[in-house]
Amino acid sequence: MEQDRLILLGTKGGPAVRPGGPMPTSSLLWLRGRPMIVDCGLGVTRAAVNAGLDLRQLSLIFITHLHSDHVLELGGLVHTAWTTGLKQPLRIFGPIGTRALWEGFMASMAFDCDIRVRDEGRIPLSDLVTVIEYGPGLVLDEGGMRVGACRVEHPPVTDCFALRFDASASIAFSADTRFFPPLADFVQGADVLVHEALLPDGVDALVTRSNGGEKLRQHIMASHSTAAQAGQIATQAQVGRLVLHHLVPADDPAFGPADWHEAVRQTWQGALDIGHDGMVIPLPSR
Repeated sequence: MEQDRLILLGTKGGPAVRPGGPMPTSSLLWLRGRPMIVDCGLGVTRAAVNAGLDLRQLSLIFITHLHSDHVLELGGLVHTAWTTGLKQPLRIFGPIGTRALWEGFMASMAFDCDIRVRDEGRIPLSDLVTVIEYGPGLVLDEGGMRVGACRVEHPPVTDCFALRFDASASIAFSADTRFFPPLADFVQGADVLVHEALLPDGVDALVTRSNGGEKLRQHIMASHSTAAQAGQIATQAQVGRLVLHHLVPADDPAFGPADWHEAVRQTWQGALDIGHDGMVIPLPSR
């Protein structure tokens, strides 16, 4: 059986991509020998394949919320798995609106999908994919794995959910959220907490670099957590390891690992990883 592990496929917060830089948010999680994708930012397909995933094995995808840096390549990932030879059912779990997103993708690809079924003898993609829209509470309970969801605060998005996976190991994803103390209760005692993080000084530089204005800066600061706040949640929840993900900024050479460590060590003294694309984090077996 494959060792339980987390692979960070894309670690950049926000949708923009720049030469040689990291890609938007996506993760590959292996639990009990089963692969699943958490969020589908741009680049997820190539990154997952490079990480060793046989796309024909894919059966579970989880979406935390519908911002483009978390869903832009959802359709592309599933369609590519299908053209690679996927024949088993695949379920997509996401908040309200995920079904409409998927149906819109399928409508845009109707010509391609229809002709591949007729010309190549493929099982219709629509027959393989089921979309399940979830809310707070239990999302999935099967095969020795439980997945739960907690609504977090990511204004102006209402349906944004932290996810917790409990199986042979326990791993939680904060999703995008401003500092949200109830999250510590939801992730209490997890082996690994994957939490978004920003550096305030880096936000100012990012806004200037992207030709943004005060409104963009206010949005980022009002809807995301600082590295120190991520550390505070980890400390309150007594998690085993903190992994910083969805980094803002992630591609500014003026800000490096030392800056992230300095910020998070104000509030967290435990095991720490500053995420980067391709990072592999082994998960403990209980």
